[in-house]
Order: sequence, then C-alpha cells, then structure tokens
Amino acid sequence: MSHEQHANPRQNVTFDSASESGHAHGYLRVPDSGSGPGVVVVQEWWGLTDHVAGIVDRLAAEGFVALAPDLYGGRTTHDSEEARRFLVELPPERAARDLAGAVTYLLQRPETTSSTVGAVGFCMGGAFVLTLAAQQGERIGAAVPWYGVPGPDTDFSGVRAAVLGHFGEEDASVPLDAVRATEQRLREQAGVDARFEVYPAPHAFYNDERPNYRRESAELAWGRTTAFLREHVR
Repeated sequence: MSHEQHANPRQNVTFDSASESGHAHGYLRVPDSGSGPGVVVVQEWWGLTDHVAGIVDRLAAEGFVALAPDLYGGRTTHDSEEARRFLVELPPERAARDLAGAVTYLLQRPETTSSTVGAVGFCMGGAFVLTLAAQQGERIGAAVPWYGVPGPDTDFSGVRAAVLGHFGEEDASVPLDAVRATEQRLREQAGVDARFEVYPAPHAFYNDERPNYRRESAELAWGRTTAFLREHVR
C-alpha cells in the first residue's frame, strides 16, 4: 500500500516513529495551565476527524496533555465502506509503532507531568488501546477502550495499566459476550483491575457526529473516564 501523506489541517505535531517513513503526525493540545498528565487518543476508523480533535480539546480542557496520532496519514472519511478499506489497509504493526512513538513523544514533552500516559480509544481505537497497553507495559497507566476489543487471541499478559471500558448493550458489532470474555482474560492474564461498564446505548454512542449518539450515556462515560485518568495516570 502507499504511505503517502495527505494534508490534514488538524495535524500540528510530528514525532518519531518506527514506521517506514521514520515519523508520524498528530494533533496535540496542552491545557491552559501549561502542563498536565499525558493521554494518547486513538481514533475511530473514520480517521483524525473533527470529532477526534474535539476529544483532544476536551481532554486538554480537563487538564491533560492530549495527543491523537494520525494513523491514516491525513485521510478521513464519513463513508463506512471507505473507512473499512482504510482499516484493512492499516497494518496493525504499523499502527502499533506509531502509537508507541506517540507514547514516547508525550512522555518526553516538557509539559507532561506524568511518568505514564493514559490511552483512550474509540471503536477501532478501543481495540488498539488494549493492544498498546499490552505492548507498552508500565508506560501505560490507564487504558480506556470505548466499544472496541481486539481479537480473542490477543495476549494481555503485558498489560500493567488499570482498565476501564465503555460498551453499549445495543451494540450489534461488539457482542456483550465478547466484552465480558475480554474483561475476564485481562484479569486472568495480566492480574490488573479491569472494569467494563455497559450502557443502554448502541455502538459509537459518544460520537455526536453520528446517529448513534446518546448524550446521557456519553456524558456518564466521559465523567468516569476523566476521573479514572486522574486517578491512574501519574
């Protein structure tokens, strides 16, 4: 596949990555206070959209130094078939290298006060968050997947982060059986505190750009997320 970089106005930082180009791009926001704990935000399969940038902005307003890596090299879409193609064309190992580079970049930023970072991801990004936590071990203090889990053969033994998940009971794409099985495997393989909350909502209930948005569930899960990050990212 081509790794051509597309222009995306949301990109405002470049950081080292082990990907073929040697670098990756992303959207960073620092809180008005000038410093805070670091959090990586992992996009949905639509790309680094205004919605994802808005999550970064909202985390910065809550006092976090937040970074969303651009895993699609600037491409975004609102078409599900195109999003599926983007996802298929994204080698998981390259995504993992870019995300690992984002963790290193955040930890090295002078504004970052924490010795670990939090990882928050949505849909595709939720699955990547748990994979990242398994790969990065003690560098991830808190992992927060929203309505996304990796495959059943994922090895969670390297996870050292506390885990808080958010899932919709009406989500046809992420069955609750798979959610509970993932939660149990995290506890058994990693021995970490893993808690998956379930809401009366469909898939992608936090995305206010999509018809599945459910404000009450979204705001409840958001409040739980920020409290969790404050507790575990130090």
